[in-house]
Amino acid sequence: MTPPTGTLRTGEPASARLGTLAEEGATGALSTETGIVYLAAGHVVHVESAVTPDLGDLLTHSGALAPDGWWDAIDQAGRRCRVGRQLVDSGHLAAGALELCHLGALFDAAYFVLAHDGPALRFRPGAAHWLGAVRSVPVDTVLRESRRRRELLHRIWPEPSVDRAPLARVPGPAAADLPVRRGRTLAQVDGVRTAAQIATALACRTFHTLVELRRLAAAGLVTPVAPLVPVPTSAPAPAPASAPATVSAEPGPSPRPAAPDEPDTALLRRLLHALEAL
Repeated sequence: MTPPTGTLRTGEPASARLGTLAEEGATGALSTETGIVYLAAGHVVHVESAVTPDLGDLLTHSGALAPDGWWDAIDQAGRRCRVGRQLVDSGHLAAGALELCHLGALFDAAYFVLAHDGPALRFRPGAAHWLGAVRSVPVDTVLRESRRRRELLHRIWPEPSVDRAPLARVPGPAAADLPVRRGRTLAQVDGVRTAAQIATALACRTFHTLVELRRLAAAGLVTPVAPLVPVPTSAPAPAPASAPATVSAEPGPSPRPAAPDEPDTALLRRLLHALEAL
């Protein structure tokens, strides 16, 4: 018997729960350990994860949208869950450019939320994302694309820790003759940044960055940073560091960045070509 919409089976995989919600034509937010999937009438309308750049980062860091335009739209329409519509209606962003960036952000986050099919934690019926409706995607399409990305990345380099851990360069001679995108990605590897942080710095979608990072790992140029092992001591333990950021039950837009990074001109060209095609 299928459980009521607002409850979950213990340990039920997220993919199975999404399939049930799609059949029910449900609207709401399904939380997992790595993010949240938003549904409207059984279709996926947004996915967010704490380990991927959000839509605002992609738009503002690429130069496609001024930061003031992004925050103005949030101030004016965030409470009504119509930020996307406000961006278009105010003239800050063309509808085609918004849709392209939104789908990129959706599939990026879905890879982390769904590719490894962790357990579903909670479904909140009726919950809506502050971005509002931009483009809906069938659940089957989202699941299929997440699996495809996982399999592609595994073929390049089978170690998934590259996706989330801080990355460092492997000591040795400097790499030569790297493709431009791979060289730019390697330049951002500093022993501290994760793949998502590198993608944000490059104003690039996370999956494209993961492809380059896994290729760099396969070439022996980057490696995940091993976690520090605590050393036993009789001295009092230091105060614990603040916990890493997690996905909130009531998520909101990321805070305004301190300073913009260099725009990704390739992304701008793709957006321009898409707009011309539309």
